[in-house]
Amino acid sequence: MLLCAALWSIAGIFIKLIPWNGFAVASLRSLVAGAVIALYMAAKRMRVSFNRRTILAGVLEGCVYLCFVCANKLTTAANAIVLQFCSPVFIVVFSALFLKEKIKKSDITVVLFTLAGIALFFLDRLESGYILGNLVAILAGMVMAGMFMTIGKLQGAERFSAVLIGQLFAFLVGLPFCFTQRLEFSAVPLLSILVLGVFQLGISYILYAKSAEYCPPLACCLLGALEPLLNPVWVFLFDGERPGPFALIGAVIVIGAITIWCIFEAKAKEKTHA
Repeated sequence: MLLCAALWSIAGIFIKLIPWNGFAVASLRSLVAGAVIALYMAAKRMRVSFNRRTILAGVLEGCVYLCFVCANKLTTAANAIVLQFCSPVFIVVFSALFLKEKIKKSDITVVLFTLAGIALFFLDRLESGYILGNLVAILAGMVMAGMFMTIGKLQGAERFSAVLIGQLFAFLVGLPFCFTQRLEFSAVPLLSILVLGVFQLGISYILYAKSAEYCPPLACCLLGALEPLLNPVWVFLFDGERPGPFALIGAVIVIGAITIWCIFEAKAKEKTHA
């Protein structure tokens, strides 16, 4: 799981290195990642399952890929990843609105802290591009919440089928944008696409699926928090992009609030089952 989170974290820097529009990057990244997932499923003799549940989860997953890449092109890598990391808060909200589940005091607390942290992101770099990028990143978090709520009900081959459908959806939606500009097919963007597709999105999801079989949900959550911590570090070291002071404070609030909430939720579930 730790290796999985580390691979997820390299998205920002390699997306920044590719001089293409966000949809083109997402499309070709998913083409490569889809090939990796398909090869893994073939090696494990898993049959691709097309049904209402896998298609819904796959479409939502594909939307996450598209929104996240576009957000990285429009705002800082730190903003994009941390705002997407707010997805657990949206799960709470969606569960209350659509599943009529009761909201606990701890849920309300984490929502308020997260909203406060999100608000700080909009105090940095008030240019229209960054504001749009922040909004797209929040949309990525919302769609990811829906993805978690649907894909969490799938097991085995169905889960991998949803991931494969998500890659196919992102590839097809982004494909027309590969022809709206003259893409530079030099060594750097091509190598970056291969790294993103094979390692950051392909192998990482295989590792996540395997680790989820043995790693408790709390450990997955805590180790997964390494992604929003490392992502902006790589971009700063190799691209020189610096998040603003308000964004840094907001990131600490968001990551801290969600991580602490996950710990309390896990402990509460342990007491319930004890």
